[in-house]
Amino acid sequence: MLLIADSGSTKCDWRLVDEDKTYRDFKSLGINPYFHNEEVIEAELKKVEPLIENADKVTAVFFYGAGCSSTELKRIVDRGLSRIFEKAQIYVDHDLVAAAFAVYDDEPCIACILGTGSNSCHFDGDIVREEVPALAYILGDEGSGSYFGKKLLTDFLYKKLPDNIHQALIKEFDLNKNTIMDRVYRTPHANVYLASFMRFISSFRSEPYVRDMIREGLEKFIDIHVKCFRDSGKVKTHFVGSVAHYQEDILKEVAAEKGIIVGNIIKQPIEGLYEHHVKNYFSKIPFKTS
Repeated sequence: MLLIADSGSTKCDWRLVDEDKTYRDFKSLGINPYFHNEEVIEAELKKVEPLIENADKVTAVFFYGAGCSSTELKRIVDRGLSRIFEKAQIYVDHDLVAAAFAVYDDEPCIACILGTGSNSCHFDGDIVREEVPALAYILGDEGSGSYFGKKLLTDFLYKKLPDNIHQALIKEFDLNKNTIMDRVYRTPHANVYLASFMRFISSFRSEPYVRDMIREGLEKFIDIHVKCFRDSGKVKTHFVGSVAHYQEDILKEVAAEKGIIVGNIIKQPIEGLYEHHVKNYFSKIPFKTS
């Protein structure tokens, strides 16, 4: 059996593939080595019964995840997975690699992630290349769910929100300064907490405040993470992630204004990963990274 995983910071999509290419899909908590050690990874996987039931049958695991950007961080995930899938060869790489393959259409392109966090790379079908680093939710993540959640809560605390949005936040979440400060500064996974407000933000999309906020964040993302590539505006720029999916209309507007050619916009890359790994069945290394 082949096991493919695509993990963001919020959730992880799993696809278990039989030799006849049929598959079953599962979900788990997102696995990110910045926040989870191998013991936590093992514990979370044990909660997903179909994975545990088939662990001895899995011969190859391809895991693509947020935070898997260095050898040591990849090793944390590798060791956690190895505790469950003892008979499998395990390959761990960055979620950017997953995004690059999921959107690739046989031409050099720019592949972007706009989900809980944000990132970008250039992919020519062989090499995944980053131009500027992803700085995560404190220093970066422009245009992501955590970016917009942080902006919303900051304006809430500074009393800069339109009154109807301010009151709706209080009613729905019973928010106050102490609650927010505790969740952001004292509780794990602050980035996921911030991104969780994206659903609320989307419910007010018709409000000028929200539309302007989304446009501003996407403009920053494109200026920093897309236009940094020399051939931006000449090759297609593809997008993966829930923010890109649900804010597609605004994203296309902003991209057009900045001369960016928008290609594929998909919510989840698991389908593209499945097609790649089935085509190259049990291939150990799908392509090079740099």
